[in-house]
Parts: sequence; structure tokens; C-alpha cells
Amino acid sequence: MRIGIGYDIHKLIQGRKLILGGVEIANDLGLLGHSDADVVVHAIIDSLLGAVNSGDIGRNFPDNDPKYKDIDSLKLLKETNKILIKEGFEIINIDTNIICQKPKLAPYIEDMKKNIANCLAIPTSSISIKAKTNENLDSVGKSEAIQAQAVCLVDFMKLAKD
Repeated sequence: MRIGIGYDIHKLIQGRKLILGGVEIANDLGLLGHSDADVVVHAIIDSLLGAVNSGDIGRNFPDNDPKYKDIDSLKLLKETNKILIKEGFEIINIDTNIICQKPKLAPYIEDMKKNIANCLAIPTSSISIKAKTNENLDSVGKSEAIQAQAVCLVDFMKLAKD
């Protein structure tokens, strides 16, 4: 078994959609980034890649490559799952924190879990997503950015063990 940890933060700006966990969230501001800037999915990708010692999101999907411009991060998550499978791993579980002052995310969390589970071909019960605030402290607490943290547990696939 292996554990991976991931982290991402993006600045909130006008003129962008807010996408978290593959869900479009109703908000006046969206996240700045080369892709859709989905910090939730990016943190999960980094945790998964880290667990199997396959670099990070920047190495695998560089932000200076035009093919990733405005890409749906769920597509990157599917590609990440292919890397895990190629390396002989399966996902046991993923635990994620989304840290933002606003908007309130509780109504969107189940849809986020479904999107992520579908991309990874795992049950939603293997994914935990929690929303936290930063108590009005720092750039996240002042609604200037959103960050996410993810931890995952992976194991060698049963077939690879036999």
C-alpha cells in the first residue's frame, strides 16, 4: 500500500467559471489557471501521482502545453488513472479538503464525488470531500483564492499480487 498527498491553490478572478470537482458552482468569481483550474481535481491528481512515484500534475500535464489550455480537469484525472493502472495500482480511497470562504459548497459535494468516482471507476463511498473555511484569514479567508488538499491510499492490484 502507498499513500499520496496533493495540494493546489488558485486565485479567484472575474470572467472565469468556478469549477470544483468537475461541477460548475454558481459564483461571481472563478479560478485563474491554464486549464479549468479545478483545485479539487488537481489536488487529487497530485496525491495519486505522488502515491505511485509518477511526478506531479505539472510534469505530466504542463501548463505551457497548448493542448491543456482550458482543458476539463476530469480528463486529466482519467489520464492519471491510466498511469496508476499501468503502474499496477488501484485506488483504495481519497480524502479531500476544499478550503474557501465562499460560496457554500455542501449542495455540490455529492455531485463532485460522483464525477470523480466515474472518472476513476471507483465507488463514491471511496471518496470523501469536505468543505472548510479559513475563518476570514489569509487570501483564502478573504475570498481571493481557493485551495484543496487530498490524501489517497493505493494498493497493488489484486491481479498483480497473484
